[in-house]
Amino acid sequence: MQPDDSLLVLDPTGSDAHAEHRALHARGPATLVDLLGVQAWSVSDPTLLRQLLVGKDVSKDARAHWPDFATVAPTWPLALWVSVENMFTAYGGDHRRLRRMISPAFSARPIGALAPTVEALVTRLLDDIAASGDDVVDLREKLALPLPIMVVAQLMGVPEDQSAGFRRLVDGVFTTTLSRDEATANAASLYRLLDELIARKRVAPAEDLTSFLIAVRDKEGDDRGLSDAELRDTLLLMISAGYETTGNAIDQAVTLLLTHPDQLAHVRQGRAGWNDVVEEALRLEPAVKHLPLRYAVDDVPLPDGRVIPKGAPVLASYAAANRHPSWHRDPDEFLVTRADKDHLAFGHGVHFCLGAPLARLEIATALDMLFERFPDMALAVPVEELRPVPSLISNGHERLPVRLYGAA
Repeated sequence: MQPDDSLLVLDPTGSDAHAEHRALHARGPATLVDLLGVQAWSVSDPTLLRQLLVGKDVSKDARAHWPDFATVAPTWPLALWVSVENMFTAYGGDHRRLRRMISPAFSARPIGALAPTVEALVTRLLDDIAASGDDVVDLREKLALPLPIMVVAQLMGVPEDQSAGFRRLVDGVFTTTLSRDEATANAASLYRLLDELIARKRVAPAEDLTSFLIAVRDKEGDDRGLSDAELRDTLLLMISAGYETTGNAIDQAVTLLLTHPDQLAHVRQGRAGWNDVVEEALRLEPAVKHLPLRYAVDDVPLPDGRVIPKGAPVLASYAAANRHPSWHRDPDEFLVTRADKDHLAFGHGVHFCLGAPLARLEIATALDMLFERFPDMALAVPVEELRPVPSLISNGHERLPVRLYGAA
């Protein structure tokens, strides 16, 4: 069977992601797609994708390895995803330098120490939900999104009067239906908030990650330090990566449990734990569907004989890879007792998400405490009425209305 060389246009609204995954699978391990006007090679085969992510064949440094960067970036709505200067877009030695500075804050000990903080924040949010007196609430708005932004705010030292602004603007980064002008204005507002945060912490440093990074930046003569752009963009990465993605993961896990009562019963009867739920939900409905972008450092031969040419953009299609029929048996089924729950929800290789332990802690804590507090909870609308957020990147729902005390 010859591979399909026609261009597959990815839906910027993400209206039917599962159909898109199947279309990618049918086109072979990699296929050309249109990503809001940019042609890229979407890789949905998990074996090929992991191979690329651990090797040196692809880079995340657009300035060094994407010949079209200078002409495309000024007009592309997703320019922020490829133009930031932090470890998300770094390659080689720069990536190792930036990651080395951040990684101690996300090691097992400091993340474990955050467990009481996460539990206290979940308790506060659930208390607010119960105190509202409402039978039907939007759990995305009342729990899934507030929890990670509150955790990130504490970790980064974001003042309470700024956290709401960060949340709104980060939402705009993940939305892929903005025009270029709208995306530019959103990015400018986000950078203004970051500059305000940096200015505050320079005057009044505290025991938080922002103050630590500023101290590293301001060390004179320290060649391991951060440039001004790297400081701002590293803060941007820490805040955005720790918020939207975790919120989506909580949203999707709750939805899956409420639509699969037999799987929830496995947890309640001790046949599976909350960590099993977290991993299976991340496999089936990862928080990020497609992650822009990487670039071929040299020609990359594909298993079917085609070649990704040097300099071509490469799109990691994580959600499609997680559901690939070559990887898991019954890949479209939600099975919390599944023995092999391996997935690529947090990436793979040198760019594996540093915040994965914190995200796992937040998701498992939220699920455990939520279902203990409201054991009869049910969706308030048919699952078919849940609408995806308008994004080909972000994988969540616009709203998640639930009936706290069971079906009417």
